[in-house]
Amino acid sequence: MSSPQSAVAPMPVTPTRARWIEPLLGALVGLAGGVLEVLIGTASLSHGLIMGAAFGVLFATVFARRANTAGAGLIWGLAAAFLLWLIIPAGIQPIIEERHSMGMLADASDHFPSLVAYLLCLGMPVGIVIGTLRGLHRAQNDPRFPWERALVAGGLGGLLGGAIFDSWMSAGNYFPLLAGLNNAPSRGMSLALQFGMAVLMGVLFGVLFQRDVRGYGSSMGWGVGYGMMWWFLGPLTLWPLMSNGRIDWSANAGSAIFGSLIGHIIYGLILGVAYATFDKIWIRLFIESDPLNREARGPGLKTLQSLGWGAAAGFTGGLVASPIMLKTGVLTSVSVGSGFIAVHGFLFHMLISTLIGMTFGVLFRNEASSLGAGIAWGWLFGLMWWYMGPLTLLPLMLTGACDWSTSAVSTLLPSMIGHLIFGAVTALVFLLLEQRYKRWLLLDPRVASREKRKLRPVGTPAPALWFLALGLGVLLPILLG
Repeated sequence: MSSPQSAVAPMPVTPTRARWIEPLLGALVGLAGGVLEVLIGTASLSHGLIMGAAFGVLFATVFARRANTAGAGLIWGLAAAFLLWLIIPAGIQPIIEERHSMGMLADASDHFPSLVAYLLCLGMPVGIVIGTLRGLHRAQNDPRFPWERALVAGGLGGLLGGAIFDSWMSAGNYFPLLAGLNNAPSRGMSLALQFGMAVLMGVLFGVLFQRDVRGYGSSMGWGVGYGMMWWFLGPLTLWPLMSNGRIDWSANAGSAIFGSLIGHIIYGLILGVAYATFDKIWIRLFIESDPLNREARGPGLKTLQSLGWGAAAGFTGGLVASPIMLKTGVLTSVSVGSGFIAVHGFLFHMLISTLIGMTFGVLFRNEASSLGAGIAWGWLFGLMWWYMGPLTLLPLMLTGACDWSTSAVSTLLPSMIGHLIFGAVTALVFLLLEQRYKRWLLLDPRVASREKRKLRPVGTPAPALWFLALGLGVLLPILLG
């Protein structure tokens, strides 16, 4: 029998070692990213090295406990790098240079290259490395990571999403996932390359984010952030580097391929829905086949409830957002394009709002455990519909073609406010109805434990996703449009 001293003494060794290893590793990866910034030309030697090391140490100290997988580390790393860019290049630096004015849009556009550098050279590598290290430590105590589930669901999601996206985009001979390739191959080769990229993105999506997505809504949200990341990595970086051997991270270069950003976001949404579908099929076949894990209520009843609550929430959200939609001209364009008078245009808007609210009910049920989290998901939902609605589906309905040019985005930019308000109000009303029903369910202790397992646990990268996707989704059209 070992003595109490020998049994207790080794316990502090592992935490102490981890506390030193993670900041040291973060500093090394951050230094490498700073050197890469210097080589690309977006930072001076001193600024790149100091900022890279400082970011690595700070991220490992503050965010490492939440970055417990490679995917979570990626999201937290990108969000932390975006926050650092907002504070220093877009905030403090113009003030130090005495260029601070009420409108700092020009200054922010000038610092767009540093935004790309912060995301790709600092946030992405530091987050993935720290998250992978944490994930390896977590794997010693948690159940085995189901690689087969991630690869199958991600691969099939990529196949289905790529097939849908290819058939849609190829009709206009446009390939957003390959934007930036100057020496474009033939149409058939472009189709094959874009399909291959879509499948690769699907497989990596499943491997990185399987632990974080919990349903259709969160899977779509992760797809939006994931698509934005690939736009920075692919069309803005890798494809120009492969084409002509140089990288151009200027705002003008970003504006020239802004349409591909919308394409990446739309594909991210398609991939999120496809992945969630195949992941649910996997769960139903190999996990919920156990009678002990089955739900007490059938899926049909839950779906009908979600549709009803979503319809009420969407109607309320549409009513609150209608003055802004009318002021920004969205209702006018619908009524004129469809031959309706103004009143009929308003009724059409309310009908669409109700239908969209029903989709929110089905997609985002059980995603939020508090009103704050629900409103954040609602904002992201409203932003998704701004990209899918006025920028994509509405032009297709009215003219037969969607216009993803910067001029069209600038014209429709004010309507983004209405969509964000619609999403927030819809989420708030839906969550109040959902929580009211759950309080009744929790009276039964047998149901209480099952409902508790559905809640998103504290510490997931959902807050980082909200900040990253909402921040970039709102900022990039302003900077580049």
